[in-house]
Amino acid sequence: MRPSPNTTTGTSRRNFLRQVGVTGGAGAMLATMGALGLAPTAEAASREPAFRAPRTGDFTLKGRTAAKVVIVGGGIAGLTTAYELGKAGYDCTVLEARDRTGGRNFTVRGGDSTTDLLGNRQTARFTDGQYMNAGPARIPQWMITMDYCRELGVPVEVFTNSNASAYIYNEKAGMTSPVRYRTAKADTYGYVSELLAKATGRGALDAELTADDQQRLLEFLKSFGDIGSKLTYTGTEHRGYSIDPAAAGTPGVELGDVPTVSEVLSSGVGRYFSFEFGYDQAMLMFQPVGGMDRIPAALTRAVGPGRIRTGAVVQKITDKAHGVSVTYEQHGRTRVIDADYCVAALPPHILAKTAHNLGSAVQTALEAVKPSSAGKIALEYRSRWWESDHRIYGGITETDMDLSHIWYPSYGFHGRRGTLIGYYNTGANADMYGNMTPAEREKRAVAQGEKIHGAKYRTELASSFSHHWRQTPHLEGAWHSMAGGPDAPVFAPLNRAAGRVYFAGDYLSYADAWQHGAFTSARKVVTTLHERVLT
Repeated sequence: MRPSPNTTTGTSRRNFLRQVGVTGGAGAMLATMGALGLAPTAEAASREPAFRAPRTGDFTLKGRTAAKVVIVGGGIAGLTTAYELGKAGYDCTVLEARDRTGGRNFTVRGGDSTTDLLGNRQTARFTDGQYMNAGPARIPQWMITMDYCRELGVPVEVFTNSNASAYIYNEKAGMTSPVRYRTAKADTYGYVSELLAKATGRGALDAELTADDQQRLLEFLKSFGDIGSKLTYTGTEHRGYSIDPAAAGTPGVELGDVPTVSEVLSSGVGRYFSFEFGYDQAMLMFQPVGGMDRIPAALTRAVGPGRIRTGAVVQKITDKAHGVSVTYEQHGRTRVIDADYCVAALPPHILAKTAHNLGSAVQTALEAVKPSSAGKIALEYRSRWWESDHRIYGGITETDMDLSHIWYPSYGFHGRRGTLIGYYNTGANADMYGNMTPAEREKRAVAQGEKIHGAKYRTELASSFSHHWRQTPHLEGAWHSMAGGPDAPVFAPLNRAAGRVYFAGDYLSYADAWQHGAFTSARKVVTTLHERVLT
């Protein structure tokens, strides 16, 4: 019988690889497999350390059995640990202090209620389809968060992280009205190009560049700053139009009133432009369809709700010679769970306040991790006036006022209603808003936003909901500050097991505040723990 084409291809491919291995060795064979798409290429391997999820077959080969693991903390790191270990049959139990999983991945929808540490209780009054991602809200395309979305079946859509039609408004710098991002960028790039071109023409770069290189630089500056053959910036269509080009007879009217170079520099608008070049901020970026909490919801389903105990506040972690004992309180009752291993995936500053016998070095390391402040307010409007009146579809307006940023939604375009992030601030500004009542936060945010967008910012408002992470029970922080980074000597005790207790979280990564950091930290712990069990 004639073999099928697939069988023929597979057989010939195996024979080919076998011959490559015989003649060139394992390295040549691996490289060839990569070229054929059968193994990671060197380029792919350099992007991220290889991760191999545990499998049940691992134990068959070693003659061992999966262990029992208790995971403290049901955020992204804790859920991922349980999910990946579960693939090999580990008996995992997740203890989560709050009434929901996800940790700082928190999407607020209509009907959701919170009470902060100051006693402020809020219930969201958003209409159907409206929400606020109070924590993470965007995913760079290179992060493995995208891989988990794919694996877990979480659909994603584009998040507009930068938009030429959004505004910049630096009130403290003396600006009296907002300017479009594209206009500010055109003026800044134009004048910088003019000044550099003049410096080149006056011989200021003779010691740095050859004559040919200087000419190439001038050609670049002509295009980059749109300064033309005269090497002078006078304003061009890069700034935008007061009347957009339309049908015959309407060529459009370019924006006038070009500011002077001194006015552009003193406005401070140029300090925002490097943001879009940041490796973790460059477009394209993405968000899960329907809210960021689709990710922990999918992880929770994959782990199995029966393995997750919410409302379980851990009181004590005790490392023993042959296991771990975790004491927690749930629904007013004190309970104890014993396991072979424990993964502590709760915030380090919360763990520092939890009783344990893991040693003074661990406690010193935990106390050295400092929580950071951040807050957001969602403003739901009865109409999407930013689209109809300002032609803004997603993106971020920047300002030096204490609200810092205004985010426009990247979903629901042309819908009846829409929800802005009225401020996303950090540090002292976040702490100031956090100490206000929700009504006071709304009043201040709307008053400042009105300076940029006019009366509709106030008159079209339907409801608001604000959230501040330093006042959130059992979390008490947005991300972390670690002097010297996670590999600094003081944090070494957290990067290895303390007896049978491991530590996981985005703070133990170089992507703190990103879910990517939590995912990669969990993978590291899973790999290390699994290897220990096998040996």
